[in-house]
Amino acid sequence: MDSEETVDSEQFVDGFDYPMFVVTAADAGTGARAGCLVGFATQTSIDPFRFLVCLSRRNRTFRIAEAAEVLAVHVLGRDGDQRRLAALFGSRTGDEIDKFARCSWRPGPGGVPLLTGARRHLVGRVLERLDVGDHVGFLLEPTEVSAGTGSAPLTFRSLPAMEPGHRA
Repeated sequence: MDSEETVDSEQFVDGFDYPMFVVTAADAGTGARAGCLVGFATQTSIDPFRFLVCLSRRNRTFRIAEAAEVLAVHVLGRDGDQRRLAALFGSRTGDEIDKFARCSWRPGPGGVPLLTGARRHLVGRVLERLDVGDHVGFLLEPTEVSAGTGSAPLTFRSLPAMEPGHRA
């Protein structure tokens, strides 16, 4: 391919509808906690089960997750309260506000915040941190799973209109 040629990779993913998650982290050493809305996440293995979440290097949650031993991945539904949680964690930055003062949560394993309003969550021990471009992938081994029932998961196309707290 000619170096002058540009590839519009966004055309490839146009129309895809990814599930969205809220990832939370806590630094046990400092007590700092953070959380953000993520769309880059996937199961990577069946046996043993592994889950990969990718955090933008520009995000405060990434900076806290660098020191975290565990992360929590929350699945939100499509109803109003769940959409408000998505907007809180997707359109606000923890550099400016305490998101956890604006929602209900409890401390989980390793101090990781667990959103009590989330339909289900996975807490995973960080096995590896992988450079995947402008994001870092966190490979998780589940240590706790809560698989509640509820509506279909929130997806990219069902998100409320919002401006991100940080550029990707």
